[in-house]
Amino acid sequence: MSTLEISGLRAEVDGKEILRGIDLTVRSGEVHAVMGPNGAGKSTLSAVVMGRPGYTVTGGSVTLDGVDMLALSTWERAVAGLHLIMQYPTEVPGVALSDVLGEALHYRGRDANGLRDLLRDEADRIGFDHKFLDRPLNVDLSGGEKKRNETLQLAVLRPRIAILDELDSGLDIDALRDCSRRVEELSNDATQPLGVLAITHYSRLLNELRPDHVHILAKGQIVTSGGPELAAVLESDGYAAFVEEEEPAETASSALDDLFRM
Repeated sequence: MSTLEISGLRAEVDGKEILRGIDLTVRSGEVHAVMGPNGAGKSTLSAVVMGRPGYTVTGGSVTLDGVDMLALSTWERAVAGLHLIMQYPTEVPGVALSDVLGEALHYRGRDANGLRDLLRDEADRIGFDHKFLDRPLNVDLSGGEKKRNETLQLAVLRPRIAILDELDSGLDIDALRDCSRRVEELSNDATQPLGVLAITHYSRLLNELRPDHVHILAKGQIVTSGGPELAAVLESDGYAAFVEEEEPAETASSALDDLFRM
């Protein structure tokens, strides 16, 4: 069993404080939904936890099973067991999906034998056409196909904790159902349950990926937490009860499509 513990996390970008003391604990088999308006700091939270360059951590800690994640590079955090499904998946021309996953398994000390069969099995689970398995990573894929591809990679790599940065963004109903159900299955795996931190604007994702806890993030702080019923309150009442004034949109620099760009 694994535990991701975020304690008092504060971070800024370009001298502006975005995260103002985040406390979250996500354990194996738990699904935590983080919801909030634009500009609340949701994407910043995922970027800081995964180690995207350009953000300055000014306080707090992030640990996975007691290991200091903030002291590690992005790839080291991934090997340690953190995984991010990005809101805007990156295209990598000239690099095959199987090569990416083969290298990722190698650095995790896992055997890549049988990877091709595993890719086909996982593709069938989420309705991902086999022809895309031979494409360079995410190249010429639609938004929905990219999210299916990201979900396939998550299922193959089997991390300890997954961060979903708006998995539902750009998905039609069928793709949303297929991807969220697969993540739900992984969280309920009897031998290696996945811990999930799902960042989303809307409760539709949570109809299939059922949360144990829902947190509302506003102005860089978690202002309230509750059970699944809290998502239903947001669906009917919006964020007005939790946000005093309209939040400015996050700057373009907080997008995660260039997470690994130095």
